[in-house]
Amino acid sequence: MLQTGEILRRIRQEKPLVHHITNNVTMGDCADATLNIGALPVMAHALQEVEEMVASARAAVLNIGTLHPEQLEAMVAMGRKARELGIPVVLDPVGAGATSYRTAAAWQILREVKPAVIKGNEGEIGTLAGIEAARVSGVQSLDGGEDPRRAAQKLLDRLDYEAVVAITGAVDLVTDGSKTIRVQNGHPLLPRIVGSGCMAASLVASFAAVEKDLLHAAGAALAALGVAAERAVSSPVPGENVSSQKQISPQGRGELGPASFKVRLLNALGFLTPDELDRLAKIEVQ
Repeated sequence: MLQTGEILRRIRQEKPLVHHITNNVTMGDCADATLNIGALPVMAHALQEVEEMVASARAAVLNIGTLHPEQLEAMVAMGRKARELGIPVVLDPVGAGATSYRTAAAWQILREVKPAVIKGNEGEIGTLAGIEAARVSGVQSLDGGEDPRRAAQKLLDRLDYEAVVAITGAVDLVTDGSKTIRVQNGHPLLPRIVGSGCMAASLVASFAAVEKDLLHAAGAALAALGVAAERAVSSPVPGENVSSQKQISPQGRGELGPASFKVRLLNALGFLTPDELDRLAKIEVQ
């Protein structure tokens, strides 16, 4: 079993800076998730400063959720600088497949930046893998078009460099083409809150900032998010008032709705301990 807790312990000790050029809709959520897991978030988007800022970071996130030409230019500049300095970049190709512009932008980043980790849902990864049956509506995956493991391999085969692909879903999958990790932590309320996928990319970058094995880092990060989601709904989170310590069912019904779940999720990330992550992570390595 992967020692996921040790990576979390290092994040808390080292407090790495994670540079984001990200989705305007979920920027605050990404910052909160990064800070609560123990890393330091910065959201610097201006072309005039992105190269200087990423030079101080230990990992970076490129999220195309609210894409526009000036942002894409800054993403490419930041990503190139990060790669030059050996800083891992996580690409979140939000909505790839919804429009030709988004798909082309994601491929421009893949070609020019060569991000170390590509994290997306089944529809986004299927689109980038060239699977015709993959379908995306807005930023939501409707159909990956193929088994996630095969889709990830098809994407890796289309790249001219080595990378890790992470596909989020009911069971998260992470692969580098040789080894595959499946993470079975999580809760049905995760896809019901705006920003859960974006937060996942921030956590992957936070873990990649201190762990050179990016397959391991991505798997541990997705496990941390899943464990936090389970803790948010199954038991009281330390620090909450007694009156707020209510549970909800595995189906997402009960006293707490998606908005309350989101608050508790961030709390659970902040209170997650390395020992708890090691004990509760449901990770299979193949």
